[in-house]
Amino acid sequence: MKTLNLSRFKQTRIKQQRGLVLFFALIALVVMSLAAVALIRSVDTSTMIAGNMAFKQAATSSSDAGIEAAGNWLLGIQAANPGVSALLVTAHPFNSTNLATNPGYHSNVVLDPLLPGFIDLTSDAIWNNTNSAAVNGGLPDATGNTIRYIIQRMCRVANTRAADADCLFSIQLDGGMDQGIPPQPGCNDGPNCPTEDQSPQIRVTVRTTGPKNTVSYTQAFLY
Repeated sequence: MKTLNLSRFKQTRIKQQRGLVLFFALIALVVMSLAAVALIRSVDTSTMIAGNMAFKQAATSSSDAGIEAAGNWLLGIQAANPGVSALLVTAHPFNSTNLATNPGYHSNVVLDPLLPGFIDLTSDAIWNNTNSAAVNGGLPDATGNTIRYIIQRMCRVANTRAADADCLFSIQLDGGMDQGIPPQPGCNDGPNCPTEDQSPQIRVTVRTTGPKNTVSYTQAFLY
């Protein structure tokens, strides 16, 4: 009668299984490593998105300084020309484009990009020291944002007194609620003619450039 050596048989099976366990362990390790890398990338992406949103929000907030600077410039021109009507006097600084003296101020707006004089506000070339004005001497503010602005008189005709420049006027200051209407050619008096207490609307565009190439545009109308 032959006797089967079970002890030797079990040892052989164990030796054969050791390599298979190691193989599955390596596969599991690779899968866990890939999952860890994916998690890290996801966290980094979320942090980057949150950071970019914070930069953009800071740039938009800083644009208020550009609108305020443009408004102060307009008030300074008014104060330097007391009693002079921009509506009737051609020589008023508001009625002419003189970028050498008043950088960033344009006495008309061309809306059709195919016509001469059109200003592409999204073009980097426009935001230079001639076509635009810098806030704080062009130096970054406390949040690292650089602010520039462009002022445009909402008139179709440049270098002409407001009464004849086909402008978009503000409402009268007597409490009227009608929207401003451009005057008819040769209009001197009547319901559709501007009065001396009206002024053309002014559009201010502010471009704020921040860290990591963050760019924000803000527009406001003043009159």
